[in-house]
Amino acid sequence: MRDVSLLVIVLATLVGCAEPPPAERAPGPPIDLVNYELVDLSHAYDSDTVYWPTSPSEFELSELAYGETEAGYFYAANAFSTPEHGGTHLDAPIHFAAERWTADEIPLDTLVGPAVVIDVSAQAAEDADYRLRREDVAAWETLLGEVPAGAIVLLRTGWAERWPDRAGYLGDDTPGDASNLHFPAYGEQAARHLVETRRVAVLGVDTASIDHGPSTDFIVHRIANEANVSGLENVANLDRLPATGAWVIALPMKIAGGSGGPVRIAALVPRPSASP
Repeated sequence: MRDVSLLVIVLATLVGCAEPPPAERAPGPPIDLVNYELVDLSHAYDSDTVYWPTSPSEFELSELAYGETEAGYFYAANAFSTPEHGGTHLDAPIHFAAERWTADEIPLDTLVGPAVVIDVSAQAAEDADYRLRREDVAAWETLLGEVPAGAIVLLRTGWAERWPDRAGYLGDDTPGDASNLHFPAYGEQAARHLVETRRVAVLGVDTASIDHGPSTDFIVHRIANEANVSGLENVANLDRLPATGAWVIALPMKIAGGSGGPVRIAALVPRPSASP
């Protein structure tokens, strides 16, 4: 209950202090957070965290202090370092588009919004390089309605179950070599529809990239980032979210000038007795 109360305060602050979002990204009516379950969509950072094979370094945690002080009280502190793009993280639009938002410039109203979960885990089980098709989005919309503007779209492929097995998760675990990766993600036409037509705020996925493993042109990144649409990668626990009805809060480290950074993602899922 304490976590819910804190979230109420956070969202109330956002609503009260932020400028009204653009019409195409209106988040809809307020929600009663007491009727929602909090679901953590982030993997923890540790020595097993998955990074792109060409990353020059990985997550490091160094102990600065741990134990009883001379004054008689306990004290702990650490130092950490990590590349921006690894683990559950956000890609800021500047990642693949010049003159677009850096991590600290992304408006908060684009990072809090209704979740749209598109499940292609069955297709991905048959094809590790599966890309979300425009037809998949059309089928989703036929059943559940038009993807709303300002939505945070989360593509569920089932790959989170493979974390942190790097070979299984990336398709290849050769250090320094990203030429033989295999995992599913978005396809170009589906990304164009979601970004340019539906005007979503974020594209997220439970794999290492919003572009599928064999990609060499990173067209989905380019489409999304050019439109100031951020990306969420290595998302966890999408199997706990409904196709619609949940809300997502995805707040990255506010790195000045950053091209991305670690993000803690919380989903608010309606309890069975609550109305969406």
